[in-house]
Order: sequence, then C-alpha cells, then structure tokens
Amino acid sequence: MTDLPKDVRGLDQIDLELLSLLRADGRMPNNALADRVGIAPSTCLTRVRRLREIGAIRGFHADVDPAWIGRPIQAMIAVRIRSDARDGIGKFAESLAGIPAVRDVYFVSGSYDFLLHVAAADVDDLRNVITERLSSTRLVAGTETYLIFEHRRGA
Repeated sequence: MTDLPKDVRGLDQIDLELLSLLRADGRMPNNALADRVGIAPSTCLTRVRRLREIGAIRGFHADVDPAWIGRPIQAMIAVRIRSDARDGIGKFAESLAGIPAVRDVYFVSGSYDFLLHVAAADVDDLRNVITERLSSTRLVAGTETYLIFEHRRGA
C-alpha cells in the first residue's frame, strides 16, 4: 500500500488506497483492484459501492479532449459577482450548467467568485460565452479570461 494519511473523514487505509487506484485508473477491473489492496473481490465491490454512496467517489467518466469534440479553444474565466447581487449566486451557478462551453465551475475565494473552465469551438464562440452569456447578466461585475495553451491532469 502507498503511504496515505491514517484517517480522512472516517476512511481507512484500504478505502484510501482504493480511491488512489481509481483516481489513477477509473476503469480498473474489480478483481485487479481487490488484488492490489489485498481484499476479496466481493469486499472490494462493497467498499467501492459504499464510497460512491457517501460521495467519496463522485462518478466515473471519460476525460475527453475537447478538441476531439470540436471545442479546441480552452480558457479559464474568472467571474466577479456584484456585491449587491450576492443573493443571486446560487441561481447564477445553476445557470452556468446551461452553457455548452462550460466544462467545470469552481466557487472560489479571493477577488473573484467563480472560475470557469470553458472549451469553445472557436474565438467567436469564446467571445459569445463571455459577452452574451456572462457579462450581459446583471449579476456579473466583471470577468477576466486566461487562455489555456496546454492542460495536464495531476496525480
């Protein structure tokens, strides 16, 4: 087993090792996963099911390169909500799900309230997201856009 913390929110070493292995390869077969942590496959299946139920595993997905689905322009957009519009933050966050270019939404601290990872079809599409979908709403005080030249997933 790897050197992991002893107790994280009630998880034991086996749970933490399962999470680590699944983070590296979410498609690892249950038998291989069980073998790697030294438990029976039935026990492994039960533990993974529990990790999903408690929210430790939020889901399994394919990490699709946006360029392969016609969205080669990626950017991080920092969004600041107007100070007198704080009561609309929840509604604003929900509205972001309706923007096809938005891949990830982060509610953050600091001078901005949100960071959005977007993947656009082209520069015009990116400009439309910023000017028509974000800046045109009464809640948004300002945006700042950072183009992403390269993305590497962490461990």
